[in-house]
Amino acid sequence: MGRTRARDTEHPQARLDHGGIARIIPSEFTSGFELIVDDTPQSHVDLDDPTHLHFEYIVRMGAVIDQLPAGPLTAVHLGAGALTIPRYIDATRPGSRQQVIELEAPLVTLVRENLPLPKGAAIRLRIGDAREGITRLPPAIVGSCDLVVSDVYSGARTPAHLTSLEFYHELSALLSPGGVLLVNVADGPGLAFARRQVATIAEVLPEIGVLADTQVLKGRRFGNLVIAASAAPLPTEWLPRMLAAGPHPAKIAQGAEVTAFVQGARVVTDADAVASPRPDASLFLR
Repeated sequence: MGRTRARDTEHPQARLDHGGIARIIPSEFTSGFELIVDDTPQSHVDLDDPTHLHFEYIVRMGAVIDQLPAGPLTAVHLGAGALTIPRYIDATRPGSRQQVIELEAPLVTLVRENLPLPKGAAIRLRIGDAREGITRLPPAIVGSCDLVVSDVYSGARTPAHLTSLEFYHELSALLSPGGVLLVNVADGPGLAFARRQVATIAEVLPEIGVLADTQVLKGRRFGNLVIAASAAPLPTEWLPRMLAAGPHPAKIAQGAEVTAFVQGARVVTDADAVASPRPDASLFLR
């Protein structure tokens, strides 16, 4: 990360099932704490202010969520991290019902013990593989989710089986007619992986926006792209705030820009899916 950290023994940590080490440390850049997995920042949480979204791609997710219809949400989150977005929804939309699926039980225990959830939060944590886990959700959730968030990393890469057409069909079945899918994609110059992901999701949910730092969206450096997708038109009222937020220029690609973005990109299937590229330390902008 290019910065010196205190000795590992000074911070809560856990060995994950995949062999890596997860740590919770005070943020060196702002208030709150960071979840670090194998020296890569995964999440930021401010227990005193759950609406404080520090990482820029999370700010963009929050901007989309803010434009969903008023009131409590029914949401499913794939990948727990430090539960930043579930905490945000609980704070901004009291009464929301949320399900979180996370593969790493030691990570969930570490986070719950050291970054406890607010009392009374209706956030159900389930341990297991994300794709298998969605088949075990309560039947009442199917077809009724206002929001599904896919932000899954094993080590530093999204597993291949969570990138395919078949997988996105399974996620779309959870959504209500106006529900929104948010997918965090990390990719580098050329954006070959991200272009295939957008093309694949568009086969399932035709209304798509791609939100990213301008230089990332142009394929000039490694970074996060947030794909927002729905069967219904996406809201755009948040666009001016999105473009103005943060120290780095950001934009959203929609319509013809998305068509140009995916030109020539093949849809991903279970038969040819691959894991996402390995991110570098500059992925999490400050």
